[in-house]
Amino acid sequence: MGRDNLTWVSEFVLLGLSGDRQTQAGLSVLFGAAYLLTLLGNGLILVLIRLDPRLQLPMYFFFGNLSVVDICYTSSGVPQMLAHFLLEKKTISSARCGTQHFFSLALGGTEFLLLAAMAYDRYVAVCDPLRYAAVMGLRLCAGLASVSWLVGLANAAVETAVTVRLPTCGRHVLNHVACETLALVRLACVDVTLNQAVIVASSVVVLLAPCCLVTLSYARIVAAVLRIRSSGGRRKAFGTCASHLTVVSMSYGMALVTYMQPRSTASAEQDKVVVLFYAVVTPMLNPLIYSLRNKEIKAALTRVLARSSESKR
Repeated sequence: MGRDNLTWVSEFVLLGLSGDRQTQAGLSVLFGAAYLLTLLGNGLILVLIRLDPRLQLPMYFFFGNLSVVDICYTSSGVPQMLAHFLLEKKTISSARCGTQHFFSLALGGTEFLLLAAMAYDRYVAVCDPLRYAAVMGLRLCAGLASVSWLVGLANAAVETAVTVRLPTCGRHVLNHVACETLALVRLACVDVTLNQAVIVASSVVVLLAPCCLVTLSYARIVAAVLRIRSSGGRRKAFGTCASHLTVVSMSYGMALVTYMQPRSTASAEQDKVVVLFYAVVTPMLNPLIYSLRNKEIKAALTRVLARSSESKR
């Protein structure tokens, strides 16, 4: 196809989840409640980490970064979904679509990389506890977090650049709830070999490589824990990793099943479920998982509330 015949559109129409108005109203209430819980849960975690000196530890430094990612990630897409549930015409400009695409990729990639950094933190805590404070110093923690953010942003910039340049030859209806890579690539009317290569490379950088690092870290952790003779010591060691391992399994599991499978078996409906899982479910559950399974978070909440009540007297 000659370049003169290629056209780009100024806006896209998002089909969303359902065309039934009653269903959309119910979904708007459900997603709105989930969004509110996400903001409150992650916001509370950030406040506790900031106010309680006992949470000034590497583990909670990374957890604070994860909470910021979750708040930003869900805010990059869910408000638009909520608005579209209430609107007859579900359109988004190409500029806003590209911006949403960039931030969702950047924040999603950063989260995977932060989880790998947190796995290394747990590895040092369990396998080398006497040197934990020396190894996981402020400089290393800040460096790991900075690399996670920078790699996430760089990966998103590359993938967005090669995606938004694709001409659609007038086609502007996206069978999706958001401006997601695979949905945009499906609309293209040119060869997408480069895009497919970038998607694979991106999956390796922000998904497969961090997943391998997490697996290696936990293999070493399990080996170290099994060498502990007392059952109480083993439970305590596993307990320090339980919350993180739950979040890792939930996050990496869905992504690996989806993005590492043959593209011929993927479907638009499956892609919608994945996007909703990461935009709505994961950011809401992360603070709940960490707070419910973490005695230090519960204790910090009790101390902050106690100080607050004392100050009012």
